[in-house]
Amino acid sequence: MDVSSTPKPFHNSTASYELYQILSFLYTLCVCLCRSEVAILYNDRSVLENHHVSAAYRLMQDDEMNILINLSKDDWRELRTLVIEMVMSTDMSCHFQQIKTMRNSLQQPEGIDKPKALSLMLHAADISHPAKGWNLHYRWTQALMEEFFLQGDKEAELGLPFSPLCDRKATMIAQSQIGFIDFIVEPTISVLVDTTEKIITPLIEEALKSGGVRRKSLTARGSAAVVESVQRHSERDSVPTDYSLAGIDLKRIQHTLSEIIQRNKERWKELSVQELASKEQEQRSEREDLSRKTDVSLIHSSLDSESKSLSEVNNTDSLHSSQDSLEQSAASHSADPTDASPDATLDASPDVDRPLPWNGKSA
Repeated sequence: MDVSSTPKPFHNSTASYELYQILSFLYTLCVCLCRSEVAILYNDRSVLENHHVSAAYRLMQDDEMNILINLSKDDWRELRTLVIEMVMSTDMSCHFQQIKTMRNSLQQPEGIDKPKALSLMLHAADISHPAKGWNLHYRWTQALMEEFFLQGDKEAELGLPFSPLCDRKATMIAQSQIGFIDFIVEPTISVLVDTTEKIITPLIEEALKSGGVRRKSLTARGSAAVVESVQRHSERDSVPTDYSLAGIDLKRIQHTLSEIIQRNKERWKELSVQELASKEQEQRSEREDLSRKTDVSLIHSSLDSESKSLSEVNNTDSLHSSQDSLEQSAASHSADPTDASPDATLDASPDVDRPLPWNGKSA
């Protein structure tokens, strides 16, 4: 049953079914936005992990969904404490510290702490899809990366920096999976096998001393179907099956998982070459597009500059032409006698004998 009203490509009810098969909750690598109501509720610490536990227990407040209804108060409280610790361990920010702690525990003579062992088992199951067949592994990887990219799209929309693996244009999926397998998955499985071996070895030794492991009869509902299925499997393989603790071959289990992981990693390496070539082609195309846009911009800029220069030249020529016209007009006016004043005409005439004004005297 979905507890979210917003369906997601990876963390959905289908993923939950796959989770229960391996006793796990699928992990998420989510960077909390400070304005997220859920992030504020849990103070930005293991937000989705806290949300998952809280949502599960809210659902179980309905009697029809309360699978723990028959537990005593003490058992209920103990289980809740264990569930919280185990689910919190699926937060990838705790991964390296968890692996370091378990490695240190393996060096101690004391037994392994039960909650820590269960937390490691859940965490290992949580990141185990690289140990599945290629089709399942590839499917879950694609779904997970699409969820990351949707987060990156939202971050870009809000003007926030991209979280790791959330930039759909820059993220190399194949390379990221190779690194995830090398640095996260393989070391976790190695520690898990060593931890399991330390836990069950004393039990196997005790069983061997007592002459074998007592098996409880299968009397629960559906037990006949289980037995029949096991018998068919045994007959098909034609190999006797040992269901005792002594029959557990951890090294073989580890070897089988390692083989599957290595095959998946080789597939990612092949895809990485293709992915790198594709990215390089995209980058070349982007550079060519940018170069073409730059050239077009330069051409437009050059044309605008030339047009401006021509306009300035035309304006200058027009101004000079106007000035020449004015000068020519002024020169023409100064050379035309009809434009001169009467006084100027008289003054300009040659000297002639003129009668002097009569004043009764002679000259």
